[in-house]
Amino acid sequence: MDRKEFLASIGLSAASFAILSCVGCSKSSDNLSSGTANGPTGVNFTLDLSSSANAALLTNGGYLVSNGVIVARTTAGAYIAVQQSCTHENYGLVYQGSNNRFYCNNHGATFSNSGAVTNGPANRPLTTYNTTLTGTSLKVYS
Repeated sequence: MDRKEFLASIGLSAASFAILSCVGCSKSSDNLSSGTANGPTGVNFTLDLSSSANAALLTNGGYLVSNGVIVARTTAGAYIAVQQSCTHENYGLVYQGSNNRFYCNNHGATFSNSGAVTNGPANRPLTTYNTTLTGTSLKVYS
């Protein structure tokens, strides 16, 4: 293979990779119509707050992900729980306690502590879950 053939093959490979990457991030409504951007149903689990694995929830503004749900402790100390995935295109969310919001790193969508959309491109609220604290046990349920 000479230099020209090598560069041509590299160029085609790079172009193919770029196209596949763009297709994977397209703004189709397929995720919404197939229901993949919905939160899990039948949620019912308990977190032991005395366990080191759940230590993030001992600090106001901390959060963790369990069973497809983000469980967070607000700056006011309340426990909240919402689906882990953005309703726009099913990417994972993070909790930004200092801003009292859930944030999608992929397209910048934001949601309030109650799951309401505060900034698009998402246009549907997050599925929210109930939380009940009894001693050091935090129950998260539908």
